[in-house]
Order: sequence, then structure tokens, then C-alpha cells
Amino acid sequence: MVENQRERILSAVADVTSVAGYREMSVEDVIVTAGVSRRTFYEHFKNKEDAFLAAFDAALAQLLSAVREAFEREKDAADRLRAGLAAFLDFIAREPAFARMCIVEALAAGSEAVNRRNAAMATFARFLDENARALGTPPHPPQLTAETIVGGIYEVIYTRVVRGEIRELPRLLPELMYSVVLPYAGPDAALTEYRRLQQEFAKSA
Repeated sequence: MVENQRERILSAVADVTSVAGYREMSVEDVIVTAGVSRRTFYEHFKNKEDAFLAAFDAALAQLLSAVREAFEREKDAADRLRAGLAAFLDFIAREPAFARMCIVEALAAGSEAVNRRNAAMATFARFLDENARALGTPPHPPQLTAETIVGGIYEVIYTRVVRGEIRELPRLLPELMYSVVLPYAGPDAALTEYRRLQQEFAKSA
């Protein structure tokens, strides 16, 4: 029961934030949406920032789990990266409230939220660099390359979320995989990956 109440509050935080924005979100909005009492809210969280950070962490944990599970089901380096990126895009498309909360509203939720957002991006950059190196032969690009790719992907997703195009994100997989493969395996491998994914999307349309 207690855990269920906490989860309802975290979901309400995402729902309220995605509609009103973090700055306009209030504890009252959250408790009404979650269907819990004010006392229950404060039994779990100190204030709205505390609740927001907990919701951010919960969403990020789910996202990382989905990416890792998809990645680990594959053996080939390209297949692993493709599966992980596809899982990332699919998760965001399925969870628009959490997506807006983590990707857009985290920037308005204070320094700690920004720190956690930056740490999450650094985690994805390390993950990308460690695994993308298997795509090609040395010399590999510098580690900053992965950070640049992740930053670019984040910006692409941010723009689509702000424009209300979250459902369309999975369709960006071919172009994003091209960007991932290019610096590690070269233009021929990147173009081959792009064309293969485009053909798969065309068949499934």
C-alpha cells in the first residue's frame, strides 16, 4: 500500500509537470492527481523538488533497464547499439509524461536536477564509447566523440518533445544510428546501416 502510494505520487509528478511545467507545479496539484492526502505526500517527500528528483530517478532507472536489456539480447556490436538506441527511443515514445519531465523540465527544476540530467548523459556517453569502439579498427575517435553524439541525440529528442512529436521518435532510428556509426566505422558502414534500417522501416510501414 505504501509503495503503491509512492508510485502514484511519482506518476502524478510526471503528469502534472508535463502539463503545467515544473515552475507551475504545486504539491496540491500532485496530491489531487495522485489521489492521496497531503499528509501522505509529506510522509514520502520533503517538498516538490524532492518528489521531482525521485520521479526523475525512477524514470531514468526504467530507461536504463530497458536499454541494457535490449543491448544484452544481441551479440554483434552494431546490433547491440541499434537495439539499445531503439529501446531508448521506444521508451520515450511510450512514456511522454516522463520524457517531458526528464528531458525538458529537468532544466527548470534546479541545480540538482540539472546535475542528475548531466550525469545521465555522461553515463550514456561512456556506454556508447565503450561499445562503439567494437564497430571499427584503431585508431578510434577520442572519447569526446561519444559525448558529442549523446549531446546531439539529446538535442534532437529535446526539440521533438517540445514540438509535441514524441510519438515520432522511433522513426529517427536510421538517421541517429548513422551518426553513431560514422565516427567509429566510417561513412560506408554508416550508410549501409542507414539504408538497412530505412528498408526495414519501409517494410513495416
